[in-house]
Amino acid sequence: MSSLRIVFFGTPEFAVPSLRALLDGPDAVVGVVCQPDKPAGRGQRLVAPPVKQLAQERQVTVLQPAKLRTPEPLVSLEKLQPDLIVVAAYGKILPPAILALPRHGCINVHASLLPKYRGAAPIQWAILHGETVTGITIMQMNEGMDTGDVLLQRQTTIDDQETYGELQSRLAEIGAATLLEALERLKHGELRPQPQDDRSATMAPLIDKEDGRLDWSRPAVELARVVRAFNPWPSAFTTLDGVLLKIHRARAVDSRADSPGTVLRADESILVGCGEGALQLDELQLAGRKRLPAAEFLRGVRLPPGSRLGPA
Repeated sequence: MSSLRIVFFGTPEFAVPSLRALLDGPDAVVGVVCQPDKPAGRGQRLVAPPVKQLAQERQVTVLQPAKLRTPEPLVSLEKLQPDLIVVAAYGKILPPAILALPRHGCINVHASLLPKYRGAAPIQWAILHGETVTGITIMQMNEGMDTGDVLLQRQTTIDDQETYGELQSRLAEIGAATLLEALERLKHGELRPQPQDDRSATMAPLIDKEDGRLDWSRPAVELARVVRAFNPWPSAFTTLDGVLLKIHRARAVDSRADSPGTVLRADESILVGCGEGALQLDELQLAGRKRLPAAEFLRGVRLPPGSRLGPA
């Protein structure tokens, strides 16, 4: 297999290292497909996705179809004559007509060790479930949701305090390196597709903001995972006197509390009772204010022991 004509499908920051690796590699990236620009900030100004920004810097053709299951995207892709489509966190399922277009098929950079955590939010669900190991899977794509044959996997440990944002950044770089390795080995016929064991599959559906609401009746260990899995988005949260309170950093500690949600201590840190143990709040943000370390937060907010956060 000689040099390839590649079309890259991707949208968020996670996909940027993979696109950059391809652009710097031996193959020709002849087009990039990403989600449409979205309004952001107080002015709701349209902002280009990170992948589009890189593609424009490198003067690569960018397509941003609102829908893939219409004739126009397929016609545009046919004109690019791709040998291979590479997908990394694009955000939509590719229809059969696009999957069948490139002569060497479509491959995906997925942020889990498939068949675990198929779906849109594998990194967050791995943290929520207390996984200690995760990784990257390069897979051949089919019409299912991350059900295609595995080409190559690389694993990494998850630090017990690592947040979603931190782990995502690491996996993005691992994904880029693994993608280049997979392409090189594919060219030399060194990879053999391995079917996934569907019996071992788990799902990682889209995260909803409400999933970040802290239920103080749950064990502190589980709530600490929620805080990590929702940092930086969409943030774990509770309420203080009816006002939204985001929790950006926290850790579980051994303690006993008769009433979950009750503040046990508020000095250099804030300790809140849970169904089992207690959650030490290290970085917080009250609605309309800056995110602050606990000690600094307490200089501006009165939170005596016995105060309650959110519903029990």
